[in-house]
Amino acid sequence: MDSKPRVLVTGASRGIGHAICARLLADGYQVVGLARTRPEGLPGLDFHAVDLLDRQATAATLHALAAQGAFHGLVNNVGAAPIAAIDALTDAELMHTLAINLATTLQCTQALLPGMRAAGRGRIVNMASRSALGKAGRSAYSAAKAGLIGMTRTWALELAPQGITVNVIAPGPIDTELYRQANPPGSPAAERLAAAIPVGRLGRPEDVAHAAAYFLDPRAGYVTGQTHFVCGGMTVGAG
Repeated sequence: MDSKPRVLVTGASRGIGHAICARLLADGYQVVGLARTRPEGLPGLDFHAVDLLDRQATAATLHALAAQGAFHGLVNNVGAAPIAAIDALTDAELMHTLAINLATTLQCTQALLPGMRAAGRGRIVNMASRSALGKAGRSAYSAAKAGLIGMTRTWALELAPQGITVNVIAPGPIDTELYRQANPPGSPAAERLAAAIPVGRLGRPEDVAHAAAYFLDPRAGYVTGQTHFVCGGMTVGAG
């Protein structure tokens, strides 16, 4: 890969974000990671510790990184998924979820767009969820991720003439620390969910990383505005 294009990954410290960083480093990219805590086991990662809900601190970090040169790609991976039934969901939980899933994505994208525009090319990958189609107990998360899909489609239209593609990945059940916290292994809910996956297993973070690598590839310039479900077949329909 010529001159090692730079890619920024938010939420880089664990789970899907960690796997994406590892895959992109292996593919020869210069990878810049943002998160509150430093990830382990990623030699070569240019890591910057920042709370992405702190808009001023995030703006300063993004400004410094953008000043170093244009980014080839951006993976807006950071997110939050509070669990609350409709009667229990609070305004504060809703606003927090929208802030981390939507406002942070907008802020990071706006910061890197000038460099992409100047280069005449770019790849933006947003991380949504199968929950955008609806999931009990996920009102705030479903709303945020459905909004992210809509925002992605709009950005794809706006940025296509400038050589910038924008796509979204919507993972299904992925075996991460956060998934296991919400679905303790061996619990009835976890067993039911695992049994409903057509391919017969939970997804792995590497499955999502592979999809991200495809969208980020310089050769993927004819694919934009798309939602790619990495879900083991769960979005196809019930048998």
